[in-house]
Amino acid sequence: MDGKQLKNSILQWAIQGKLVPQNPKDEPAQKLLERLAASRNAGDSRHSERSEESSKGSKKTSLRGAKATKQSKNPTSRIYRENGVWYEQVGTATPKDISDEIPFEIPETWAWCRLGNLIKISSGDGLVSKDMKKGDIPVFGGNGITGYHTEANVFEETVVIGRVGFYCGSVHVTPNKAWVTDNAFITDYPKSEINREFLVFCLKFLDLGKSHNATAQPVVSGKKIYPLFFPLPPLAEQKRIVAKLEQVLPLAEEYGAAQEQLDKLNKELPEALKKSILQEAIQGKLVPQNPKDEPASVLLAKIRKEKESLVKQGKLKKKDLNCDSIAEEDLPFELPSNWEWCRLEDIVWLLSDGTHKTPKYTESGIPFVSVKNMSSGRLSFENTKFVSKEESDILNQRCNPEKGDLLLSKVGTTGIPVIVDVDFQFSLFVSLALIKFFPNLIDSSFFVYLIKSPLVQNQVREHTRGVGNKNWVLNDIAKTIIAIPPLAEQKRIVTKLEQLFKVL
Repeated sequence: MDGKQLKNSILQWAIQGKLVPQNPKDEPAQKLLERLAASRNAGDSRHSERSEESSKGSKKTSLRGAKATKQSKNPTSRIYRENGVWYEQVGTATPKDISDEIPFEIPETWAWCRLGNLIKISSGDGLVSKDMKKGDIPVFGGNGITGYHTEANVFEETVVIGRVGFYCGSVHVTPNKAWVTDNAFITDYPKSEINREFLVFCLKFLDLGKSHNATAQPVVSGKKIYPLFFPLPPLAEQKRIVAKLEQVLPLAEEYGAAQEQLDKLNKELPEALKKSILQEAIQGKLVPQNPKDEPASVLLAKIRKEKESLVKQGKLKKKDLNCDSIAEEDLPFELPSNWEWCRLEDIVWLLSDGTHKTPKYTESGIPFVSVKNMSSGRLSFENTKFVSKEESDILNQRCNPEKGDLLLSKVGTTGIPVIVDVDFQFSLFVSLALIKFFPNLIDSSFFVYLIKSPLVQNQVREHTRGVGNKNWVLNDIAKTIIAIPPLAEQKRIVTKLEQLFKVL
């Protein structure tokens, strides 16, 4: 359970009467509702009298200049339970069985009512942007304070409900002086009967935004809000609930923050551990050295001999045997005595990249692979484009990927290595480099781990050039400094890494 779920659970317990114990001495909530109904009926009578006066020419302004919603659309209802059945009587109509509509059971001292029987909402006043640049009176809209004004249209703490847009249904409490725009509702409620903090907690839990009209610009209205069921406890219990919520919700917030941090660590830790383990592996600290292993110096000599043979066959040029020395100050750490430093070009016999020109695509044919087809860390042919067999043959004269080769991303997301594990023909775009090496002398899996190690990835970041669509050019790839262990140790390292990574 995360922090948000815990907070919602606490609020759920609160509005179900499970957060604090009931006190049989509390005045039942039904008595409270009866007083509100009597007060409303008396108010309706007075309103009718004032309407008659108004028809004779007297003009009355609405509360705070706001536009009140029509109470005629919000008739008083009485919800009660009889013989285990919940009924609702609206006005003088025949009571209706609403048992299937009641969201959950509540304690005996509580009462169900419609939200419209507790609150009355009125739209705030319109303000243009220039009116909110001066003054010290906070202006409340759908998302809390949106600016400041020189005058107030609310003179006491008031519950504000966002009315329009993304924040419709959000709930805020104004200070003593505030202005409420027409993007929000001013909420009137019987302050002597309803605890404000309890009302705010419940309104937030009811998620009034779910009641908005299904339009491009969400709008919440009294027509949608007033019919909502509201679980009402006795006033004394409302206060006890608020006191308990104010005590436990900060703890839930702390728990949520701690949980988020833990989730972040749990997400980041495996990758951090993998990097650390790879660094240990590439420094010769993951598995013990065996003095009987053929030294890496002999392995590099064998690779050079293989490349010399390819020169004689005309598959390589003599210049491909040239290798740059590595300055002592460029070596990042000490290696075991039977390991060797070298550059990537020293252990490969071909380093190329795909075509630099966009080919002519076909609906089917030979897969044409780019960096997006291996950005997940594996070679995928699910969403490849295609070229004709004739064009693929031309492209592959220069860059011919085959099973066992290593592909390396070099544009966009750089430094991702993948061993080709298919034996059918495909072609490459410029965003991928093709590396051909000697798998009998360099273990394929070790090669991948080597590229993924911090030793190489740090160089990838250092030498990736450009802004936006970044590029790790072939020359920089070739000059990458790497550490090579004996072939037998390469295999032992791979075995150990696979064991460790299974549990991460």
